[in-house]
Amino acid sequence: MAELLGASDGLTASAPSYVEKLVEDVQDELNPPPESKVSTAGLPDDRFIDRELSWLEFNARILEVAEAPSTPLLERARFLAIFANNLDEFFMVRVASLKRRIATGMSGPIPSGLSPRGQLAAVLARTRELMERHVHAFGEQVLPALSAEGIEIVRWGDLGESDRAVARQFFHERVFPVLTPLAVDPAHPFPYISGLSLNIAVVVRDEDGREHFARVKVPSNLPRLLPLGADRFVPLEQIIVAHLPRLFSGLEVVQASTFRVTRNQDLEVENDDDESVLKALERELQRRRFGPPVRLEVESGTSRRVLDLLLAELRVNEDEVYRLAPPLDLTALFTVADVDRPELDRPAFRPRTHPLLREREDGEPPNFFSLLNETDVLVHHPYQSFTTSVQAFLEQAANDPRVLAIKQTLYRTSGDSPIVDALIDAAESGKQVLVCVEIKARFDEQANIRWARALERAGAHVVYGVVGLKTHGKLCLVVRQDEDGVLRRYSHVGTGNYNSQTARLYEDLGLLTSAPDVGADLSDLFNHLSGHTRHLGYRTLLVAPESLRSGLVEMIAREARHAEAGRPAGITIKCNAVVDEEIIDALYQASRAGVPIELVVRGMCALRPGVPGLSETIRVRSIIGQFLEHSRLFRFENGGDVEYWMGSADIMHRNLDRRVEVVIHITHPKVTKRLEELLTFATSDEIVAWDLAPDGVWTRRKGDELVDYQERLISVLAMATATVS
Repeated sequence: MAELLGASDGLTASAPSYVEKLVEDVQDELNPPPESKVSTAGLPDDRFIDRELSWLEFNARILEVAEAPSTPLLERARFLAIFANNLDEFFMVRVASLKRRIATGMSGPIPSGLSPRGQLAAVLARTRELMERHVHAFGEQVLPALSAEGIEIVRWGDLGESDRAVARQFFHERVFPVLTPLAVDPAHPFPYISGLSLNIAVVVRDEDGREHFARVKVPSNLPRLLPLGADRFVPLEQIIVAHLPRLFSGLEVVQASTFRVTRNQDLEVENDDDESVLKALERELQRRRFGPPVRLEVESGTSRRVLDLLLAELRVNEDEVYRLAPPLDLTALFTVADVDRPELDRPAFRPRTHPLLREREDGEPPNFFSLLNETDVLVHHPYQSFTTSVQAFLEQAANDPRVLAIKQTLYRTSGDSPIVDALIDAAESGKQVLVCVEIKARFDEQANIRWARALERAGAHVVYGVVGLKTHGKLCLVVRQDEDGVLRRYSHVGTGNYNSQTARLYEDLGLLTSAPDVGADLSDLFNHLSGHTRHLGYRTLLVAPESLRSGLVEMIAREARHAEAGRPAGITIKCNAVVDEEIIDALYQASRAGVPIELVVRGMCALRPGVPGLSETIRVRSIIGQFLEHSRLFRFENGGDVEYWMGSADIMHRNLDRRVEVVIHITHPKVTKRLEELLTFATSDEIVAWDLAPDGVWTRRKGDELVDYQERLISVLAMATATVS
């Protein structure tokens, strides 16, 4: 799940040759941050938790939600699918990068103290434990519970004749025409196995008694789970295996088992002096499909002979093999989770319109420009609708004849993006439209290339950011000549992408404002992204890589000075990851000065809380729920003059040093009051959360009196807002 950068057309002929690693996590080790300005005197060498193992513990928390009987049944299936999908990406990127660094000798020191090989061994051991636990949770817990409720995933051997007739018809009409059995012999080389594809290893015997190996790929463009009616499904691979004699006529099918390969998805983009970043990326995407294997999953009943063949042909080591009970690839459970059985799922949720953005009494939509000249508006997704807030703001700007220009960053958008449509409409109507498209957003590269081309055709100015960086900031600037003749700037700064689909799933915040200082700052920043300017003196923003790291370090140190002087001090941070060593050391030093520190971290955390003499005043908790916690908030007590900051950056090397990130100082009293309420609740002891111990172990709180953080927010906002029709 990521986001990235942009610059002007100067990235083509005038740019020097360069190699940019798109897998940013690798760069965290290969290109460490600048020398720390934070004193490490008295800090122990073992003060960092390993980041890779910390990520695996995040996925373990996902699995724990799926294992909990208190979780609604269909949501348990959904979390099993999320776990599988997360682990696929972890192998494609993180395990792949670890193996590559070891193989090339590029590994530098790891802050956790593990050697590169030791880190890889620990990661593989932990992933094996989690994958086996995942299979057990499905087969021994969730599958029987689903069956008891009449939702079944049925093997071919358990089907009745009427169900088999349905499956046979589907096979002959939809499956058989697209299957291609590939034999392996001196005349037929071992076929290329695409990453994450599900395959069937088949051993057949000819009339002379000789055995041969063949591979059949399970088509990915057909339903993985064939519905048989009444919430019953049969896996597609089961149907294919049952019909293998039809594929191998004249041969005896001796055995068949499924397997799956995960490949390295690391990309390297090199652009020559005469080649644009976009063209270089398009070329490199073609190479991605052929990355080396990093994991082989095989059905537990796979014979040694077949396994040895796969190991030899795929060049996979024994420690990279995972023998699992079928079915492999439990991302298929997303289909089961979407079964229409509301009594087995969480109550249906629909985003609600922010109270200030409701339709007027005459049925007309609100006038964003008049409203924002009166007050700032903080929208909280998905509780409050993205469609009737951010999207409506962009659409109104695109259609308003008084709007002269729109400037926008795009990192990830939805497949049928209304944001892109609005920008195209604005450009076609003659407005000046600048779009900084991050075409290197991991796994969304191809889609972003399409958006870039479509926007260019409409007449928008499309740029790809600053060389060597990625534009991850969530920014929109609208320039309008208002009715009084004054030129004003209207801004949106958010924590999440301009994506109407993920805005229903990700928890994010966005600020809509007409504050002149914010508008002036965004103008300067967009000029930096589109031209060759270099602006450092922002009024309301901290911008990476220039000022965000140093700004955070200084604000943390300021709290330490307040604490030592006996003034009010305290730090609260809510984000996705805390792994940057310099920031962690700054937090340790603040804790040693007596500053109370609360961290709400969804994913990785390399900081050890509660260590005597090091982090006694630091508490770390994680909130996992039906929505992906994604907002980034910073609160500093500041001697009693509390400061609030909000933005797109996590506490990671890449966010602070290799991305264009934006964190905005929030000052509007109504908005700061709301942020205070959110942070107070997120750090309270009354919510369901996981607490981090000094040894890196996360423990889920238990107790009937605990409340679900997200469900409480839903109920509170439901009382204050109107339902979107």
